Amino acid sequence: MIKSLQKPLDFLLFSNIFISLGAAAQGLVTYHLLNKPVNLAIILFLFFSTILTYNFSILIQNPKNPQLSTFRRVRWIFSHYRLNVGITILSTIALLIVFTVLSFKAQILVVLLGILSMSYALPIFSFKGKKLGLRNIPGVKLFLIASVWALSSVLLPILELRHTHQIEITTYNICILVVKRFLFVVAITIPFDIRDMFQDKVYGLKTIATVFGEKKALLACQLMLFSYLVLLFLFRDNGFNNDFFALSTTIILSGWLIFKSKWEKNEYYYFLYLDGTLILQYLMLVVFQFVF
Repeated sequence: MIKSLQKPLDFLLFSNIFISLGAAAQGLVTYHLLNKPVNLAIILFLFFSTILTYNFSILIQNPKNPQLSTFRRVRWIFSHYRLNVGITILSTIALLIVFTVLSFKAQILVVLLGILSMSYALPIFSFKGKKLGLRNIPGVKLFLIASVWALSSVLLPILELRHTHQIEITTYNICILVVKRFLFVVAITIPFDIRDMFQDKVYGLKTIATVFGEKKALLACQLMLFSYLVLLFLFRDNGFNNDFFALSTTIILSGWLIFKSKWEKNEYYYFLYLDGTLILQYLMLVVFQFVF
């Protein structure tokens, strides 16, 4: 990698700004698929809430010797600790401001999702003398992450659209949108578990990768993406339109990136390419709309 690009790229990826842009992009995907005007407050909320959640979950870990970590991301974060704390504080302030303009139902959803997100990292209960969080419960880590992403990027925009009487959508169609988003997030998250499986074993975290191994975990990713394609094919409201082909293209590309991912891949592959599919999905929808 060109050294002149490495510093800004490290900042973009490891400050969690890039993954937060992915969250905002997933909100834009929802508005695009529903063919409704974008609510900027929702997009900003998705962006700032993701920065807060991700930064908080890693900053509270406070490893003893972060500069000795095998992960470049950990070394960068704790060598720029004050910068990350500052970004987190600013995101919290922005989040509180945006929260005040949301509808009451959206605020309730946000509070519930916030509790789940914070419970993921915080040691909220004890077991055999050890302080544990929800992430330590076998199978919960991946399900929790994907559920929060799917509900926030799909249900939150819909609640605001309903509040302003801009949409009529059945519960059935909402569930299809949530399930597809859930499958997509699970598929691109499992490779991170593969990357972290040796560390997760040390901390006693039960993930798909640590329980079933790398090959079966990768197979599970492809199964999730295939299920997404099946739902996309079976429940297409407007036939084989541009959105259908844009999403299909993104899923196929994601499947290829996952297939090429191995635990020894460098961190940029995961945080740039795999997380980048969250943004790519929206970009492909826009490209297919205006080009084809």
